[in-house]
Amino acid sequence: MADFRRYLPPEVVARLGRLEIRARAIVEGFLAGRHRSPYFGQSVEFVQHRQYTWGDDWRHVDWKVWARQDRLYVKQFEEETNLRTTLLLDRSASMSYDARGTSKFDVAATLAACIAYFVLRQQDAVGLVTFDQVIRTRVPQRTQFRHLDSLLSALEQTEPKDKTGFLPIAQELVQLYPQRGLVIVLSDLFIDIGQIDAGLKCLRSHGHDVMVFHVLHDDELDFPFHGPIRFEGLEVPRHLRCNPEAFREGYLQSLQQFLHGLRQACAASDVDYLLVRTSEPPDRALLAFLTKRSLARRWRRVGRKI
Repeated sequence: MADFRRYLPPEVVARLGRLEIRARAIVEGFLAGRHRSPYFGQSVEFVQHRQYTWGDDWRHVDWKVWARQDRLYVKQFEEETNLRTTLLLDRSASMSYDARGTSKFDVAATLAACIAYFVLRQQDAVGLVTFDQVIRTRVPQRTQFRHLDSLLSALEQTEPKDKTGFLPIAQELVQLYPQRGLVIVLSDLFIDIGQIDAGLKCLRSHGHDVMVFHVLHDDELDFPFHGPIRFEGLEVPRHLRCNPEAFREGYLQSLQQFLHGLRQACAASDVDYLLVRTSEPPDRALLAFLTKRSLARRWRRVGRKI
């Protein structure tokens, strides 16, 4: 049995309470559930009218429309479906940075475990894919709650190493999971923005809803270094001896340009994005992100009714 406490702290689970994850876009599932489907069925949410054709079920005829227009129309409703979630977790070497005791990988894995817990609790399917330059681990999508132990075991056994890739990962993922679902990316995304943009577009073009948890260490965001120091590359065999105060301003400016470009890439593909600090409690990040998605979902429903 996996150690639930490392990546799924009981206090975090308690604070999150009855939080649920809902798919924002159209998803496909294999059970009747609570998420929008591309198929028209007989759920509670009305979508549109369609002119009656021979063979349609008379129970779906809107007799009020017939009384006004003397024409037969049938009601179409949006069928509900279960959510299929894929946790796409970066296990490259840069995720191992842990200057203050908590690595980016630990934070990303904790977020992944918490998300898996709630997806399974609402009887939806969740699976795990870890990657660096290639896909390294695949835990299949399952709905049984005992599946959580398999996911946690995979997280426990994962060791960050090698370089980061993204576009080839996205291209392989859409082949592995051709049915539309929710893909949650957990990574520091230390790769070219062009590759990130192309990867996100690949996922979205195949109908997947995508969420990005961009996990960065406080040191990377604040650059709090002083005095002579040696920086060592985690994914490249290089090092740099320098006085960090001499280029702090330039570093922070470049970082903001990178973050701005990343946000633009996510917005262009209609991908939800959240920057997560390693010092930030995981439940706070999840609550903020999922509350934002919940509000966006309500606005879309209101707009559709208007």
